[in-house]
Order: sequence, then structure tokens, then C-alpha cells
Amino acid sequence: MPISITRVYTRLGDRGETALVGGKRVPKDSPRIVAYGTVDELNAVVGLVRVFNAERMKGRGPRRKKHEWLDATLRKIQNQLFDVGSELATPPGAEYEGMFRFGPEEVKGLEELMDHCQKDLEPLKSFTLPGGGRINAFMHQARTVCRRFERQVLRLSREEPVNEWDIKYVNRLSDVFFVLGRWVAKHMGEKEYLWERGLESHRRPRPRRPTAS
Repeated sequence: MPISITRVYTRLGDRGETALVGGKRVPKDSPRIVAYGTVDELNAVVGLVRVFNAERMKGRGPRRKKHEWLDATLRKIQNQLFDVGSELATPPGAEYEGMFRFGPEEVKGLEELMDHCQKDLEPLKSFTLPGGGRINAFMHQARTVCRRFERQVLRLSREEPVNEWDIKYVNRLSDVFFVLGRWVAKHMGEKEYLWERGLESHRRPRPRRPTAS
């Protein structure tokens, strides 16, 4: 489908409605709009990760290559997010010739990406906490936004047909952001914080005061 953007504002959404692919108008807070609107939010977070990663690509050496690899990986994910957003913006009956649809190849690609990253990561003995560095922290934000996106796609699927591979892709993608956060901590000098039972020390019994005999 050709893309032509000649003007940003149209005034057609002033009454709280917007158009889907095919021309059907729906409320802006309908499940389908909420779902693919969150794709846009997620893509913006991934863009932030790329910005902070690009700031560290100016150096030389093996670490630069890792930053370049991460940028290429996130760029591919950003383009895939546009694809899944376009698919969600197309309601049943509005499909068009040549329309891209997610399938097992995209899901398998994410699984292979995680396998590649995890082969040199230490097994986790606790849950990770967001933070440790800007790239790691925003990778975790991408993970949480992606989880919300998944919930919204599931909600939409209960009302209208949704490509099953869209749901599987989004589920794997949140795992990808988790694994990439760990990969960044290992290879880019950012810390990895692990969850500790914060109240455990306070639950230990206090020593009793000696009593007079």
C-alpha cells in the first residue's frame, strides 16, 4: 500500500474518532486503536535505547562492534513494530493485496536472537531489577510497555479476529528486551542489579534483653 503524507493535521479526529485501514471510523479509545497506539509508544522507547546506544558507538575496539550489532538489532525490531502496528490497524475485511502478515518466521527469529544472546550469560539466581545504566534501564521500560501491549492485543482478540502470530511475536518480544538488558549489562559495562529480599533482615528476631534474676 503506497504511503503519502502531505499534511499532518486533518481535523477529522476532532470528535474523538479516527480511521482504520479501509476507511472505517472508530473511537480513538477502541481496543484496536489502544493496541496499535501502544506499538507507537513502544517504538518510541526502543528509539531512546538506540539514541543512548549510539552515543557509545564513537569509540573503537570490540565494544564498538557490539554497539553496532545492538543498533542493527533494534532497528530491525522497530521496523517490525511498524509492521505489526499496520496489521493491527487493518480490521477484518479490509485486507489488501500484498499486505504483510506476521508468521512463524518472525517468532522464530526472536527465539534465535535470544539463544544467541544467552549462550554467554550466567544463569540467573534471582530476579533482575531495572537500572544499572541508561541502556539497560530503558530496555526494561521497553519490556514493560511490551507486556502492556500484549495484554491489549489479547483484549482485542476477544472481540475481533487477530493474527495468532501477532500475539506470539509480542510475547517473545518482551522476553527479547529482558535478555537484551542482561546482554547489555555483560558486554557494555552496565551493572545488573538483582532482587534481594529487602525486608528479610528486619524479620530476624531481635536479641532479647537480659532479665534480672
